[in-house]
Amino acid sequence: MPDSVASGIVHAPDFPSGLDWINTGGAPLRLESVRGRIVLLDFWTYG
Repeated sequence: MPDSVASGIVHAPDFPSGLDWINTGGAPLRLESVRGRIVLLDFWTYG
């Protein structure tokens, strides 16, 4: 098992710029700002 899996470290890319976020006051969301927190992302469409 790789060390990153055993230690619980997740290597994820930052969110792309130019996305629209709800309930952030218009501020872009960055992974650095949510590090150490539980985050729920809900992806939905009108379809």
